Amino acid sequence: MTIPPPRESGFTLLELMISLGLFALIAVAGLALVDSVIGVDGRTEARLDRVADLQRAMVVIASDLDQIAPGPLAGDAAGLRFARAAPGFGGPPVAVAYRVADGRLERSVGGRRQLVLDRVAGAQWRYFDGGWLPAWPPAPDRADTWPRAVVVELQVGGPGGGMLRRIVTLPSPARAS
Repeated sequence: MTIPPPRESGFTLLELMISLGLFALIAVAGLALVDSVIGVDGRTEARLDRVADLQRAMVVIASDLDQIAPGPLAGDAAGLRFARAAPGFGGPPVAVAYRVADGRLERSVGGRRQLVLDRVAGAQWRYFDGGWLPAWPPAPDRADTWPRAVVVELQVGGPGGGMLRRIVTLPSPARAS
């Protein structure tokens, strides 16, 4: 009895080309998926940064109004001016003003301007005293009184943009001493 010669085993060139083609397709799909995830991550990061900026701006405005000092509060739809308690204890009140200029919400403290928020298309301030008023004081004889609340409505751009509203109630002793 004769033993048949051993057959060579292995892959043909056609089989190798098909497997390389399938591997290339899987690699391209994986690369596209990774690129998509990185793009979504970048957009999400930009939106989270903008939301943090918006929250920070609202905290600054609310903090200033929460620490309002006895004295006049004046404003119209475009801006607001008042005095707030000085940081620390025993200091004199500090003049604070808000306005929108060149697409930026600015805060002026003691005459120095600070950027509060950029990409602001507009701001509207209103004052509550039994109803919402476009300006304060409503009459010259009420210059030393405060409204019960102040609302700011900001039209903001960028990721997370739109209309942003914050209502801040003022302290009860709303009379200057």
